[in-house]
Amino acid sequence: MNRQPIKMLAWSFFAIYMAVLIYITMLAWNHGASLGPDGPGGRNYNLIPFRSIYRIGVFSPTFFDPLKILIGNVLLFVPLGFYLPLLFKGLQSMGKIILVGAFVSLFIELYQFTFTLRVSDIDDLVLNTFGVFIGAVWFFSCRKISRRIIIIPPDAPFPSRRSGSINGNSHKQ
Repeated sequence: MNRQPIKMLAWSFFAIYMAVLIYITMLAWNHGASLGPDGPGGRNYNLIPFRSIYRIGVFSPTFFDPLKILIGNVLLFVPLGFYLPLLFKGLQSMGKIILVGAFVSLFIELYQFTFTLRVSDIDDLVLNTFGVFIGAVWFFSCRKISRRIIIIPPDAPFPSRRSGSINGNSHKQ
């Protein structure tokens, strides 16, 4: 089976995902996101782990704001955790995938700090990396399941229950 079209499709979806990720995290202005002590255009950042997660949970005016912000940060990086091992042969271990995902998130946070477009937050790094982990677990689960699926050609004989094998030959000699 020629896997080239499938691989090309996966690379296309990955390119679209990366363009959306870059737009959301680096280019789109999120009104009010950079309003911190320095106001818009100031260097707003959080280096204390779980501080903004706590503040979002406690001080949000509605129940859905924390869900949107926290779950959004996680979900934004789930595809990265899935695509990395799918497209890069050198990234077949959970540790490598998480490390690359954390570096991508760190790069985004440093970019946001440098160009003062958004708030740089250590909690975003934690949530994004957790999203990469979920994506990698999803990938490895799909791969394990797909390896158990047996594709039987339409012209193959129906497996016999007595023989215990797909091709009808008994393993007993």
